[in-house]
Amino acid sequence: MKIGPYQFANNLALAPMAGVTDKPFRQLCRRLGAGIAASEMITADTRLWHTRKTRLRLDHQGEPEPRIVQIAGGDPQMIAQAARLNVDRGAQIIDINMGCPAKKVCNKAAGSALLRDEDLVKRILDAAVNAVDAPVTLKIRTGWSPDNRNCVRVARIAEDSGIAALAVHGRTRACKFTGTVDYDSIAAVKRSVSIPVFANGDIDCAERACQVLEQTGADALMIGRAAQGRPWIFREIDAALKSGTKFDIVHTPNRDELRDIMLTHLDALYRFYGEHTGVRVARKHLGWYCKNHSDAGNYKRTVVRVETAADQLRLTREYFDNAYMDSVAA
Repeated sequence: MKIGPYQFANNLALAPMAGVTDKPFRQLCRRLGAGIAASEMITADTRLWHTRKTRLRLDHQGEPEPRIVQIAGGDPQMIAQAARLNVDRGAQIIDINMGCPAKKVCNKAAGSALLRDEDLVKRILDAAVNAVDAPVTLKIRTGWSPDNRNCVRVARIAEDSGIAALAVHGRTRACKFTGTVDYDSIAAVKRSVSIPVFANGDIDCAERACQVLEQTGADALMIGRAAQGRPWIFREIDAALKSGTKFDIVHTPNRDELRDIMLTHLDALYRFYGEHTGVRVARKHLGWYCKNHSDAGNYKRTVVRVETAADQLRLTREYFDNAYMDSVAA
């Protein structure tokens, strides 16, 4: 898998997810098989970059190259300026978000709201590509609503503007994350352009990954919610794709490795955010780790309520010492 001058280890990308794909989670997913991992979405309005949350999102120190930053906004000049500043800060690929369906993003004429205005899409992409020497990529949905699917036209606009790769979530903005994923529209996008295309949406196991690649003809896969609490999904899918089978190969962690993954993740969160915020950010990840384990109820109820890093670490170690997470969902 190649974008611009950058060669990736495989064709599996972690989808940018605000509030989820922070630096500790990106590094963990890369270690567990993701070939590509972009930052959480950053606003193109640089006047808002002075908050602690945005400063943390702009932190890529120690991450493997290439460093990918995703920008969201609806003003071409703001997008161009944000792209330039991020490249100056060390970003090596700029990703433009036109796929987020969240109201607070769409209400600001950003994310998937932009798909309603193809002329504005072109002006934004032209501005971003012309602003930086780095490759610029784009994330979109299939359209604004089921009656307004324009992903093929947007894909052609993107290619004409010089976009280096395109990710397509197989739902419209109106669908959000419900309903059946429209892989046929992703296939139509792939047939219409020559740039690399990532298929995204409900790819939750190795068998589904193989099916989606066959059905869409896509060059790569982008995985989001399925990696929450299961960051090793990337190595499961990578192994299946390399083996040529259409079934999961057992690359799920055993008890000891799962304990180490969780403890390492917790420690990284505390170091990145500081203890107070790190403990609170950790709670959602601990909940996701537990969701696939039938015997984790008591541990989960307790560990998401404690206030200190020491207690979260202690409870996690005690859980693995005294119990066994014996059911991992495939």
